Amino acid sequence: MTSSIVLEADILYETIKEAKEEKGFTLLLDITCVDNLNKAYPQATRFELVYILRHYKFKDTIVYKVFVKDEEIGVDTISPLFNAADWAEREVYDQYGIHFKNHPMLKRLLNHNEFVGHPLRKDYGITKGQYCTSSQDLMDEMKPLLQERKLDMNRDDLMIVNLGPSHPASHGTIRTLAALDGEKIVAAAAEIGYLHRGFEKSCENHNYNQIIPYTDRLNYCSAIMNNIAFAKTVEEMMEITLPERGIYIRVIVGELSRVIDHLVCLAAGLLDMGGQTNYWYLYNPRDNAYDFLSKLTGARLTNSYMRIGGMTHDLYDGWESDLADVLTKIDFGISESLKMITHNRIYNDRIQNVSPVSAAQAIDYGFTGPNLRASGVAYDLRFAKPYYGYETYDFAMVVGSVGDTYDRMMVRFDEMNESLKIIRQAVKRIPDGPVSVEDKRITMPSKSCVYGGIEGMMNQFKLVIDGVNVPEGEYYGAYEAANGELGFYIVSDGSGTPYKVKVRPPSFYHMSAYPKIIENYQVADAIMTLGSLNIIAGEMDR
Repeated sequence: MTSSIVLEADILYETIKEAKEEKGFTLLLDITCVDNLNKAYPQATRFELVYILRHYKFKDTIVYKVFVKDEEIGVDTISPLFNAADWAEREVYDQYGIHFKNHPMLKRLLNHNEFVGHPLRKDYGITKGQYCTSSQDLMDEMKPLLQERKLDMNRDDLMIVNLGPSHPASHGTIRTLAALDGEKIVAAAAEIGYLHRGFEKSCENHNYNQIIPYTDRLNYCSAIMNNIAFAKTVEEMMEITLPERGIYIRVIVGELSRVIDHLVCLAAGLLDMGGQTNYWYLYNPRDNAYDFLSKLTGARLTNSYMRIGGMTHDLYDGWESDLADVLTKIDFGISESLKMITHNRIYNDRIQNVSPVSAAQAIDYGFTGPNLRASGVAYDLRFAKPYYGYETYDFAMVVGSVGDTYDRMMVRFDEMNESLKIIRQAVKRIPDGPVSVEDKRITMPSKSCVYGGIEGMMNQFKLVIDGVNVPEGEYYGAYEAANGELGFYIVSDGSGTPYKVKVRPPSFYHMSAYPKIIENYQVADAIMTLGSLNIIAGEMDR
């Protein structure tokens, strides 16, 4: 379980400042809150804040906990220390009602502007939905930005426009309010939450295996990776290790999902630029990969293939030849697409030196994954904290140098080739054997046992109704997903249903930086930048 350092609220800011500047914990991973209202034993206060930071060498994490004595008074903001804290604190305020003193723009983020109450509090009913009848103009965010830049809408003849949510490049889920001087963006503010479904609230009302299908709906472009990340965290809490064959299957389908995710990102990004031929070269093999996953899991997009302690079933007969065919088609699509863009002047001129993010800025914004590596930071959990035997595979970490739109896209191209290398190595090495742990408290019995004996039937009944009992405690687990560090902070009360689940979605932090990094670039550049960040709203909004 994850141990935490308990702080008094009045020393929070200085302690975290010391952790960053003197101890080297420069990456703020997440901020969340725990409502202790329904805990079986009394707590110091009803609410406790949790701060998770990672060391600059990316090996260690540190967790600080602050008991909030009065949520109306709250605690000091740490947004001057980390840009990533801006949206993280707004989310905690929105979901729990905890105030952050001196926060520059403390307002709702995921829930709409007419929402009453705070839905992740334990006394807020899960069925208590609220409809939104009017939109906000976001000028409360835009005006301070213009004042800070000494701009005036009338004097400087600025135009205020909405980029999304109905713009094709924002997929109906992202709204960016931009102040334009001609075609140049001089200030911008973003609104999210259009796809907020209350993922974390749902997790508190379902057992651990029932949550697996919900994780599919996070980053739905690589659904199995979400399955794996959640199951891996719970398994680490239970201190169980998967059989070798199960681990290899997770590596194979996980890396295939990474490739699918990058194919979608690059195909859509090139289409936004007008490269429709590239789109088909990249999108068609992605469809072939979905055919393989459909045959394996029974679903193309939201697979729900993983379970706590393993997966639903083994690979099917003939999977090797099917997968080899898919990999060949992906190889061909990547190589043909690269032929068209590598020395293409239009492609290079459009995205090189556009919206660059330095290494220091990327860390400050909370970037992880391809977007962080594009800025020259060599951080990948498969290297920093290897799991599932990744240290035994021959593959390289792809790192950029400038951190611009070009680097963010090209890093993904190269990462696909590295993932294909991993898959081919895993296929050669995969052993025979079970795919799930052989423990009746965790793994479903076979159907023959269920239908052939009372013990098997009772075993299944208990696992379906009560779920897998996870030891009491708190834990933060992380996984290198397609978009970056996908983390789960889970609080268990010892039952089969989590007391709390908090997702650390990489897209959330990437999106928080987007309004800042598109400033001083043109509207057309902003569209390409958004595509290069690969914002997936299901993951971002939850």
